[in-house]
Amino acid sequence: MIKKILLLSLVASQLTISCSSEDSPETTPTTEQTLAEQIAEIVKQPYSKLTPAQQKTKLEVEANEMLVQLDKSKSSSAIEAMENLNRLLDINSVDIFNGQNDNQVEDIINVAGVYGIYTWNNADQKWEKTASTTELKFVFPAKESQTANNTTFSTKGVASDKKIEIEDSYDWESDVTTNDFIFLPTSADAVLTIENTQVATFAQTAKYSSKNDSPDEFAYKMTLNDGYTWEMSGKKGTETTAKATLTYNGKTLLDFNSGSTANIDGLIDNDELVQYRGKANGLVKLMDNFVIVADTDLATAAADDATLENTAVRPTSPDYTNANSDFKAYNIALNAYNKKYSEGTVANFNKNMKLILVSKKDGTKIADLVQHSEKSSDEYAFNLPVWSAEDSYWYNNGEGELFTRTYYDEVIYLKFSDNTEVEMGAYFSEGFDALEAKFEDFLKAFEK
Repeated sequence: MIKKILLLSLVASQLTISCSSEDSPETTPTTEQTLAEQIAEIVKQPYSKLTPAQQKTKLEVEANEMLVQLDKSKSSSAIEAMENLNRLLDINSVDIFNGQNDNQVEDIINVAGVYGIYTWNNADQKWEKTASTTELKFVFPAKESQTANNTTFSTKGVASDKKIEIEDSYDWESDVTTNDFIFLPTSADAVLTIENTQVATFAQTAKYSSKNDSPDEFAYKMTLNDGYTWEMSGKKGTETTAKATLTYNGKTLLDFNSGSTANIDGLIDNDELVQYRGKANGLVKLMDNFVIVADTDLATAAADDATLENTAVRPTSPDYTNANSDFKAYNIALNAYNKKYSEGTVANFNKNMKLILVSKKDGTKIADLVQHSEKSSDEYAFNLPVWSAEDSYWYNNGEGELFTRTYYDEVIYLKFSDNTEVEMGAYFSEGFDALEAKFEDFLKAFEK
């Protein structure tokens, strides 16, 4: 579970949006500080004197508090309804832009000046559109198991002057692309209603000035009647900030806070240009229990990744029509490539991504987070191709020499003050596994 949150924190550090919340007195001073100052303060904390075994017991208990809170989302009618809307849009895509197909829920709330009422026809498994000049609304069943339309999702937006081009279709024969043009909203509001009862509201605002469609400022809030609230905000600048909070009945469950010197507009124009990446740092807080501190050098990481791409070169597949092709040598080289690439990825992570797990309650550092490359359990055996002199071709007929393909995983370890290292997945109990599954399900719903 922590591994997934780390990934989220690193993404947030570079490009996304989020919002901070209440801090515990053990690690946060009473006066307001910058993110860099907060991180510096936390890093000064001493390492815990508990043994890894004692930490394991303690962390499991504290993590279960969060599991209990997230577990209540099982009964969230709003989340289930949004998931079902996305499922129905996958079954039968709609064209809310009168040109762009395969729209998802996130598209619906990110447009202005687009209207129409879409009603789900369960018998024909398709959306039926009714013209409207005032609203964009979807009428559908709240649950996958239902057939009656008892739910509405309606949205309205105020258009900005930011006009963007969206590819609608491409004709391969004529090599012609047809595009749609829409205005992004400066504000948008949406309401989810089940059985005539409001169960969720969505609100977002944005300010634009740059040449691309990335907002200079952005704020988003999703409120469920089940007690959950998800908020995000961000602002581009010399240091781009990104924040997010997830609360349940006013209690903070997750709190992301990140900053980056990355040139976001430059990255959007060309994400391969290393000079636009800069550095990033962030805090990820889990309830009142844990803080994950991230201090990353994105520019150096990008340069190291480019070097790895040039030095760990994937072998070229042999020619199936050449009798002299050596498929065994190729597969041996491919195994070696998999190993070298994984080891290089780990080396770059450990060099450029400094991550620390901290106990908020105790005011102590628990462990550093490091990666190791390990052979994956996904390896499989197969038969090498056999040459047919009659057909002048190599065939995968299952009669060739048996060979084993090996893969490698980048595994997160906790490194304690005594240099003891414990693999995170093995360190945490089934409670953490359940928490990871629940947290992922929860975020999937909120991503919509």
